[in-house]
Amino acid sequence: MWLEMPNVMANQLRKSSSTMRPYLKYIIPTVIPLLIWLMPLSAFPFDGITIVQQRVIAIFLLAALCWVFEPIPIYATSVVIIVLELLLISNKGIVLFRTQEGQPHFGELLQYHEIMATFASPIIMLFLGGFFLAMAATKYRLDVNLARVLLKPFGQNPKFVMLGLMLITAIFSMFMSNTATTAMMLSILTPVIAVFGPKDPGRIAFALCIPVAANIGGIGTPIGTPPNAIALKYLVGDNLITFGEWMVFGVPFVVIMMALAWLLIGYLYKAEQTKIDLNIKSKFLKTPKAMIVYVTFAGTIILW
Repeated sequence: MWLEMPNVMANQLRKSSSTMRPYLKYIIPTVIPLLIWLMPLSAFPFDGITIVQQRVIAIFLLAALCWVFEPIPIYATSVVIIVLELLLISNKGIVLFRTQEGQPHFGELLQYHEIMATFASPIIMLFLGGFFLAMAATKYRLDVNLARVLLKPFGQNPKFVMLGLMLITAIFSMFMSNTATTAMMLSILTPVIAVFGPKDPGRIAFALCIPVAANIGGIGTPIGTPPNAIALKYLVGDNLITFGEWMVFGVPFVVIMMALAWLLIGYLYKAEQTKIDLNIKSKFLKTPKAMIVYVTFAGTIILW
């Protein structure tokens, strides 16, 4: 009987841990920021920290842990951050959290309109435009049709088909978010990868070429990837760079990096398959809505 006791206790511990595991994704993102919030300022390892800064750290940890553990959808976390900033660290926040305002250890509250401006920042609007283009292109099969047309000159050699896919991805990524472009192009790539055998290195090469090309292509324009637009926001006055000037610098860099990436991926993961028969079944839609999408897509790129 005494010998069975450790086994019984071990089983109970396993059951309790398995019961608690689903709740950890809620407990950890809640408890850790709350502990930071309740800590005295003297407990922090650096001097001069204010109450407002302490709250910012707590909100930052809450956001990071929510993104990692996903107790709520990722996009909801982004909204929660702005709401908490308005309530806890803005000059129009909850009165209860502003009673010590003006004291040296409290710190300076943010202006509420500065926080609200993040909803309508020109940079955010710029990226929304790119995401909307990606959504419209996917819905009306513009991405598939352009890929079908643009891939024809590259023949059936896997090496050159991969080059074609990389070029198309890079071009799309210049005018849409590189994340949206990757998701869009990988849907086209699925039937292509199926051509290769299960152990053919070509599968790896084709799977890698899309995200690599999207990241490289994103360098070519200010809207290709978020860091570009953020940098452009601060290049004002004498340091102002226009959309076209950015491309004059960025596109040659993209071409060089694309060539190096294509050669390196082809060398490291050389396909055993000698021929790829791409049969992308799609055609340009001629409905009024589709025509509006085509014109809007082209017009937006030209205006940018």
